[in-house]
Amino acid sequence: MKTVTKASRRDFLKIAGTTAGGLFIGFNWFSCDSPKVEVLSTEEILSQAKSFNSYLSISPTGDVVIYSPNPELGQNIKTSFPMVVAEELEADWEKVRVVQANLDAEKYDRQLTGGSGAMPHSWERLRKAGATAKFVLVAAAAKTWNVPAEEITVEKGIISHKGSGKKGHFGEFVAEAAIMTAPEEVTLKDKKDFKIIGTPVKNVDAKDIYTGKPLYGIDFQREGMKHAMVQRAPFGMKIKSVDDSAARSVSGVTDVVQFGTSVAVVGNTTWPLLKAKKLLKVEYEADGAVESTADHDRLFAELMAKGKAEVKRKDGNVDAAFKSAAKVVTAEYQCPFLAHSPMEPENFFAHVQGDKVELVGPTQTPDRARQETAQLLGIPPENITVEITRLGGGFGRRLRADYVIEAVEVSRAINAPVKVTWSREDELTGGAYRPAVRYRFEAALDANNTLIGYKLRGVGMNAGNTTRENNFPSGAVDNLLIESIEHKSTITTNAWRAPITNFLAYAEQSFLDEVALAAGKDPVDLRMELLNRAKTNPVGELGYDVDRMIGVVKTAAEKSNWGKNPNVKQGFSVYFSHRSYVAQVADIEVQGGSPVLKKVTAVTDCGMVVNPTGANHQVRGGIVDGMGHAMYTNLTFENGVPKQRNFDSYRLIRMKEVPEIDTHFVDSGFDPTGLGEPALPPTGGAIANAIFAATGRRLRSQPFIEQKEFSDIKLEIKRA
Repeated sequence: MKTVTKASRRDFLKIAGTTAGGLFIGFNWFSCDSPKVEVLSTEEILSQAKSFNSYLSISPTGDVVIYSPNPELGQNIKTSFPMVVAEELEADWEKVRVVQANLDAEKYDRQLTGGSGAMPHSWERLRKAGATAKFVLVAAAAKTWNVPAEEITVEKGIISHKGSGKKGHFGEFVAEAAIMTAPEEVTLKDKKDFKIIGTPVKNVDAKDIYTGKPLYGIDFQREGMKHAMVQRAPFGMKIKSVDDSAARSVSGVTDVVQFGTSVAVVGNTTWPLLKAKKLLKVEYEADGAVESTADHDRLFAELMAKGKAEVKRKDGNVDAAFKSAAKVVTAEYQCPFLAHSPMEPENFFAHVQGDKVELVGPTQTPDRARQETAQLLGIPPENITVEITRLGGGFGRRLRADYVIEAVEVSRAINAPVKVTWSREDELTGGAYRPAVRYRFEAALDANNTLIGYKLRGVGMNAGNTTRENNFPSGAVDNLLIESIEHKSTITTNAWRAPITNFLAYAEQSFLDEVALAAGKDPVDLRMELLNRAKTNPVGELGYDVDRMIGVVKTAAEKSNWGKNPNVKQGFSVYFSHRSYVAQVADIEVQGGSPVLKKVTAVTDCGMVVNPTGANHQVRGGIVDGMGHAMYTNLTFENGVPKQRNFDSYRLIRMKEVPEIDTHFVDSGFDPTGLGEPALPPTGGAIANAIFAATGRRLRSQPFIEQKEFSDIKLEIKRA
């Protein structure tokens, strides 16, 4: 079905190109994640690249250039955004070129990457951009040929009129299109007529990546710039004294700069700085609580037992339900701090020149980098430019601007352009981490093994709200209490891929299996029982779409042959996060007395899939990420310093440890919803539940390999 969308005069801007007969079309993108789209001649785009952010350009040659505004960190937005515009434009994808835009806060409302929100926010706006450009091009062709516009067709960048036999490419009409009247409304294509959306398209940067073309912040160079590396204080401490004499004596070191709780060594290349930083003699003193992991274990126990909790949701009479229960199931689950560990460690370039600053580097929030720089220096934000490079991973770490500010501080101090580069040790020991969290679950069952009461209490270290109180099984249980407690820690934390749900999903889904066992029910049947109850007789607010969740549960059970092979032990998990629904089944076979993880089946409902290639990669990457961190990864602290300093002790998943992954997508008829994060949360629960099914060992803490229940299992992983 075609969709008519309004494009108001205020939202629509059309100007003739001034150099080569090109066309400029702009849209007001406020309230969405991707700003206005503008169309200029290619020459104008290339000469004014810093003046625009996300825009569509059609040159006189018929080539289409689309500037992508959102930072690209592997979520494929630099490919999928242009696909949507090109679809409605009826462009020839082979003639589309994509360029990363720089920050322009006047044209952009939310120029950022995070929360799996870019496509959901921008879907209709992107379509409107392409459709409106197509409208004025068709109108220009109709006027040029003196034929009715409704008789004109467009396909792969060619405008045709069958009756007269006339045809021409986009570029032949851009000058005339510039003087056409913009429509108040445009008709969007029926989804069944899509030719680009829904087809597998390679990442537009793929060739540049595998041929080693500089794309990332770590690649950035500027003639005459200095390099810097920074020694940071342990968490909870401040600098008491600094002896930098040995560091200054290293050949290639030109300066040592102190700011805040950090000391930077500056030089011409990074290699001597690695040596010089180790020679710094910095004495610290306490500036707050200097924490260790042992302290956290004690704090968790104390807060869980008698901490003052904030009630996030309460339905029914919970006390009465538990008092009358025939059976009560109780369990606690705990997860550690985790680093983000992007392949490319933090880095950024800054050049402070009086009241003007140039910033270049990988950031998920370019405007945050600009605003914090402006606040630090006391200058107007508009005096600061931000050039966005491709990000070598982010996972939430690059939502912060701390590493940007370090570059600004050093540049100001030495009065020269400088690039700050973090080492892997810096990234692990001086970062901002996934919060450590502990959950206590309680479930009340009546004499018929019906779930009549549910309690969840979460305690987190700088986690904010540790729950997602309106997610399943909320709404499916008559008597429910969800509480959250936050401990203020000196250890900095940050959003980590699928914030909170990255562990909450594992804990909730594992506990539901414990409830199913106590009730004598199949784990999938229990979830369906609860979902059907939420559908027919919901309790309070539902923060999820019951039908979409039922859809992925049923499809995952079908695709995985749930319960049909007695030689395969299976674990089930389903979760809603970032607007999307993912169900997963892990298969374990016992071979030679040892359990072998063979396969993970994933079924995703993320609405319409824009690019199957990118979507498949996102789901597979989320599963590998979720599995690796659930099974192997831990970050512990001693006196404010992480004990794991590099990948020799900070254990990540290896290629040989990845099982077969079978991905499926449900077309629920919805517009695109989030996809960068939703596949990660269910993974840990599916694998833990499969391990229990195969071994009888219940895993309630991550990482699995450090739990005594896991130590003698000797789980193997084999690809089919």
